[in-house]
Order: sequence, then C-alpha cells, then structure tokens
Amino acid sequence: MISVQNVSKFFGPIKALQNITFEIKRGEVVGFLGPNGAGKTTMMRLITGFFPPSEGQVLIDGKDLCKSKSEIRRKIGYLPENNPLYRDMTAKDFLSYVAQLKGISFRTQKTAIQKTAEQCGVESVFNRLVGKLSKGYQQRLGLAQALLGDPELLILDEPTNGLDPKQIVEMRNLIQLLRHERTILLSTHILSEVQMTCERVLILNEGKMAADLELKSIEASLEDIFLKVVNKEVELCQK
Repeated sequence: MISVQNVSKFFGPIKALQNITFEIKRGEVVGFLGPNGAGKTTMMRLITGFFPPSEGQVLIDGKDLCKSKSEIRRKIGYLPENNPLYRDMTAKDFLSYVAQLKGISFRTQKTAIQKTAEQCGVESVFNRLVGKLSKGYQQRLGLAQALLGDPELLILDEPTNGLDPKQIVEMRNLIQLLRHERTILLSTHILSEVQMTCERVLILNEGKMAADLELKSIEASLEDIFLKVVNKEVELCQK
C-alpha cells in the first residue's frame, strides 16, 4: 500500500529525513516510533502529499504520489498532529463541509456522515460547537473527518496527544475496530501506544531509519529495544 524509496527531506540546511526506505502492505497496522524531533511528522506529511520529498519517491498503491495527487488522495484519510477543526462550526456542519471538500456526492453525504459519526461516537454532539467540545471529542471528530470517503489508508499523527487516560483507551479501541477494514499508519513517541495498537514498528531517530521490527517476533520489551536502538544511533552520530 505504501512504498517509500530512498526518501530525504531538507529544509534549507536542516536534514529532516535522510535516505528512508520501507514498505507497508495492505491491511497492516504500523507504528512510527521515535523521540520528539525524530522526523515522524515530516514523514507523515510526505506520505499524505502535504509536500514533496527533496530526494526519492513515495508510492501509494503503486502510484507516484507527486504525479497523481488527486486520485491518490482519495485513498488517504489523515488526522494531523494539530487537529485542524473549525471551532465556530457545529460538529455536524464541520463533517458536512469536509464531505463537500472530499467530493462526496450530496445524495450520499448524509449516509457517509452518519456512518463515520457512529464509528467514532460523535453523533451525540452533532449540534454542539466544535470549540465547546472536550479534547477527547475533538480528537474523535478529527478521526471522523479522516474516515469520510471511506479511505483505504488511514494516517494518524499522534492520535492520543493531549488526551486523558480514559480518552486514550477510547481512542485505542477505535483504532482497534478500524484495523480490520484498512491500512493504518500512526506515529507516536509513546512506547505503550505501539504495543497496544500495532503489529509492526518503524523506529526513527534524528531523521534516519533506526529499525523495522515485527512486534510478534520481539521477545525483549519494546522499551529495551527502543533505548538500545536510539543509543546506538546517537553513538554513531557522535563518531
């Protein structure tokens, strides 16, 4: 579903990503793990077509993202780290607006909105202003907008960021329910998040790919592996 081939991203003299290569199969749930500033958000933005790579190529479902943006973007649902909500709209109006932006026909909009609202548990706050909703409901609404259009690929950047423990559990449960229907890629700097929701983890550190691990084959704790990988990368950079 995703093929990232020798991708680098530079912002002037800053090397945000360096020679990243990996593939994600259709139906996989994969986590991007790394400390803050490792390049996770930059990688997410490249995969969603937010901006192009400086070097290399990103393929979505076998097609070059930079050459077929409109067609490929219909396959992608994206929840950014900073959830872009219109706070002066009601939740229902916001989802209707997003449905129009995504080109969902007026005839099927009501059904599509109702489906995603039920999946994410936001139908009870349909008529409330987005700015008056709790952080948990705002994240649920952000996930609902990402699911509109029934995308094959779901990209979630720090989906539990800022949530309280109860809301984190609820968001994890939502992701678990969605994993059987689509390919999911989520980023986090929280080790337990990957263990609870993913079957595979890609570890980034200082803009480089540090490890690609299948969780079911890991005997040691993920925390130990993460610390060893990151420390090894830091030592190599210092040398």
